[in-house]
This record gives sequence, structure tokens and C-alpha cells, in this order.
Amino acid sequence: MRVLMLSWEYPPRIVGGISRVVYGLARKLAAKGCDVHVITCWEMGSKDFERNDNVSVHRIRSYDITPNNFVDWVLHLNFTIVEYAIRLINETGKFDIIHAHDWLVAFSARVLKHAYFTPFVATIHATECGRNWGIHNDTQRYINNVEWWLAFESWRLIVNSEYMGEEVKNVFKIPKDKINIIPNGVELDKFDGYAMDIDFRRKFALDNEKIVLFVGRLVNEKGVHVLIDAMPKISYHYNDVKFVIVGKGPQQEELKQKARGLGMANKALFTGYISDQDLLRLYKCVDIAVFPSLYEPFGIVAIEGMLANVPVVVSDTGGLGGIVEHGVDGMKCYTGNSNSLADSILEILFNPQKAERMKKKATEKVYSVYNWDNIAEQTLEVYRTVIDESTSSQWNMPFAKEEPQRYN
Repeated sequence: MRVLMLSWEYPPRIVGGISRVVYGLARKLAAKGCDVHVITCWEMGSKDFERNDNVSVHRIRSYDITPNNFVDWVLHLNFTIVEYAIRLINETGKFDIIHAHDWLVAFSARVLKHAYFTPFVATIHATECGRNWGIHNDTQRYINNVEWWLAFESWRLIVNSEYMGEEVKNVFKIPKDKINIIPNGVELDKFDGYAMDIDFRRKFALDNEKIVLFVGRLVNEKGVHVLIDAMPKISYHYNDVKFVIVGKGPQQEELKQKARGLGMANKALFTGYISDQDLLRLYKCVDIAVFPSLYEPFGIVAIEGMLANVPVVVSDTGGLGGIVEHGVDGMKCYTGNSNSLADSILEILFNPQKAERMKKKATEKVYSVYNWDNIAEQTLEVYRTVIDESTSSQWNMPFAKEEPQRYN
């Protein structure tokens, strides 16, 4: 099966969670015998073309003119995707299916679908409506409309959680039987070779301090402010705690100021960006991983924490709420509630036996549910269904001669 994936990000270009999902899925599909080609956006220092784990990665440069805004840049990118895909198809042949990831590649997916009569499936990783708790301006309305159009044009729609399934069904009025729920996954060998490094740990906390880790973009929807509001209560009941906040974003200075205002400046360490390797090392040194998002379609970071054998605390929202079973393989707190978040963290700090039991259950869940082999097989089944349905309907045979209509 020849698969063409379209995504605006792919390693080493990592903007959000899409990059890792496309990377993990493409590699496993290739391992299962698919001829997978990914067309994505070029990143400084990356190769224009490379074969990576049997995946053909094509990195393209958008037009060398300055766009008026991000939406215009997205249109330029889609034009260049179409131009490149035409040459690729002429040289290597038609694809059996196209897989588009999010609204940023909707235009090119739709053009290629109708130009080559190739069905496409789309994965919507998050919605503009969900990210912003509604649609409030013209730009958001435009993106929301493109997302609807992508969902409408796709033969099948893939989402990563039950929560997202309900969201796209309600926001875009999509029939439930068009939606396939397939979770994201994690590389099960991700932390192989990494262990507690006490010297590395001392860069972040004293030996007597427990480390509570947050990893993510410093934006409102990730809920870092909720964690900062919880710090005074946690520190009052359990003094030897250091809160390590990894990531960067527009709210970084505001969050630092908030921590200072609460008298928590000496308890909160903002690291900014750290390398992937250092992040893996850090996971093996922390005592709790916390993800207090206000909106989270899936929550791959929580699964990474579980795989790292770290007890996790998540807010009961979106995909996070479906990943963690409260008190069994992690702790959940009320969304946006700093008091509830503090209680869940303190439960782990004061009950190490329970933490060990939850870590064991969490690791078992990751291995059984969130591994890329299972996820790739589920995705392949969607591809096969779409190809069979489009072929049997003769949708992809537009030039077949029809019997002339006779009138009596």
C-alpha cells in the first residue's frame, strides 16, 4: 500500500504534538510493508529528502515571499505541497491513500484528492473551538471553517480520544460512523539506557527535595498557573519540594512573576527549553509529573511520564481524563482547581506505597494500549476500509464510460 502523509511538522521540526505522532505512525506503517511518503515543511539544518526507517521524507520550502499573516503562509505552504506532490506522483506513481494531519494541509489534501481521485483520511489533533473555548474572532472562525471542510472532504476522520470524538461530532456535525478513535502512542524503548543520575538531578534540586515536574508550552491552556497556585498549599504541608517547569511560551515571564508574588520563587525553577536527551534524563530523576491542562485533546506527555515510571497527576479534562484511572494508575484533579491539584500531589508525596502501585499499573497500560504497533494496525484497517469503499463505489474511476440512458 502506498501512503502519502501530509503534515506541516515532522522531526526535527517540532511545533506541537503532531510531529511525534506522524513520526511514530509513519515508521510503524513502513515496518508493516507500506510505502510511506511524508511531505512536510523544511526546517533549518534538515535535509530536503531522506529515507528514515524506510519512510521517504520530503521537506519543502514555502514560497520565498513574506506573507501578510500566518493564514497566508499556510496557503503558500499548501501550494508548494501540491506542486511537489504532482512531481512526486509523476515520477513514482499514484498513491492508494492520502493521510492529512490537521487543517494546515487541508487545501493540498483536497486538491490532490480530486486531481488524482485518491481518497483521503484526516486526523484532527485539536480544534480551534476547543483550544479557545469557542470562536471569538474572524481568524478563529476561518480556521474553524477550514477544519469543518477538512472533516467534510475526508472519507474517514481519525481522532485520538473519546473526548475528541465527541468534540468533532458536535462542533462540525460529523456523523458518528465517520469517526474512528485511535489513540496516539509512544516509543516503548524511549527511556532505555536512562537511569537516575544524581549529579544531573542536583542541577534542578537538592538531594532532600522531591521534584514535581511540568513539561509543556507555557500557555494558558496547559494550566501552569493552576500548578503555581497550588504551590503554597503543597509547600506548607510538605516543605521539601521543588517544582521544575520545563518549556517555553508567551506566558513565561507572567508565570515567574506569579510565583514570586506567592512567595514561591525559590520553589519554582523555570528551565526554558531543554534538549530531548536532557528531558529523558530528567524524567528518570523526578518524583511526580504533573499535567494540569485546561484543554488537552490527548496528552502524550502523560503517557511519557507513565512510561518513565513516574507517578502522574493530570486534570480530568479531554484525553487526559481518559488516559488515567484515578487512584489506579495515576491521580486526577478537578480541571482548573488548584486546591484539588495540591491534594492529588500531596496524596502521592505522603503515600509512597500507593505511588509504587500506580506506577506499575501505568506501565502495564502503556505497553498494552499506547504502543505504535497496535496503533499502526488500527490505522491500516481504516485505510483498507476506505480503499475498499472508494473502489466498490467507483468513486475513483471518474472516466469510466457509463451506459447511455434510454428513454421509452
